[in-house]
Amino acid sequence: MSLAPIGLALLLFSPQPQPQDQAPVPSPRDVASIEAVVAAVYDVISGPKGEPRDWDRFRSLFVPDARLIPVVVGPEGGATVRVLGVEDYILLADRAMAADGFFEREISRKVDRFGKLAHVFSTYESRRDEADLEPFARGINSFQLLDTGDGGWRVVTIYWDAERPDAPIPDAYLPPAAGPSPDRP
Repeated sequence: MSLAPIGLALLLFSPQPQPQDQAPVPSPRDVASIEAVVAAVYDVISGPKGEPRDWDRFRSLFVPDARLIPVVVGPEGGATVRVLGVEDYILLADRAMAADGFFEREISRKVDRFGKLAHVFSTYESRRDEADLEPFARGINSFQLLDTGDGGWRVVTIYWDAERPDAPIPDAYLPPAAGPSPDRP
């Protein structure tokens, strides 16, 4: 027996989210382009120690049921992921950001686009204070975005991994000013 008809029936007849379950309406400028929605994500999560983040603005940038997925590497080098919903991420990030400042900025971007979807490899640097000369972390945020057709882009997934000694960021994902490095692929 095929489960496809059952799955289709569940999809078609399952209750749809009610307006109170939906994300806040985004500012049109936050979702006007691929660049705008990525910049808005970085803007919301960045700020000094103790400064509240605008989590409603953050929520407005995502489709319902969006996921944020960090790669977690264990002490022996094995990797797994932690799959978070938007609200899960907010709970974790809000606590951490209240304790320490956090500024994340994009230093390079590669975009692939087809139809209504876009994939953005966004190389980032993280600092505790905007004035810090050196980042405490770098990595790549992999954004999967949806062109909603209503003049805006929304985040479907952010999947990220941090740079480590055994996983340096390849030169292809660094700004040209960074120059080649003999220890990077």
